[in-house]
Amino acid sequence: MPDRICSPDIDESPLQGELPRAYALRLAQAKAAAVDRHAGEIVLAGDTTVALGRRILPPAESETIQRHLLQLISGRRHRCISAVCVIDPVGAVRTRVVETVVIFKRLSDAEIDAYVASGEGLGKAGGYAIQGRAEALIRHVAGSHSGVIGLPLFETRALLKASGYPLG
Repeated sequence: MPDRICSPDIDESPLQGELPRAYALRLAQAKAAAVDRHAGEIVLAGDTTVALGRRILPPAESETIQRHLLQLISGRRHRCISAVCVIDPVGAVRTRVVETVVIFKRLSDAEIDAYVASGEGLGKAGGYAIQGRAEALIRHVAGSHSGVIGLPLFETRALLKASGYPLG
């Protein structure tokens, strides 16, 4: 259980020509570095990015953007890239990047409208939340289901264990 939760204020804009994997890793590391670490504390930070080819898809900040994102990924393969960064009590930095392939069924306009109306994917990378209604629209997932949600649990556990966090 975390002792405290911080939301570091960092610029999350992609750099010119930055590829999705490098972008996710950079953000996870920047978030971890932006936290004031107390003595003996372990910091855990992460970022999940949705990519269509080399293109980084933005979070769905409005219904218009969400509808556009769902149209883009409809019937197509895309990647969810989750990066995790852990800083241990002595300042050593450990990272992992996990890529998961997700394929949505071809979505009708009515399916997109209904999903957007649910409000579920607003603010989410790629415009959807796999742990909710969107899962019924997904044809195939190859990789870490928890990584698509936002934190790849297997890899995060390994990083925490390597950093000296007591796991049961």
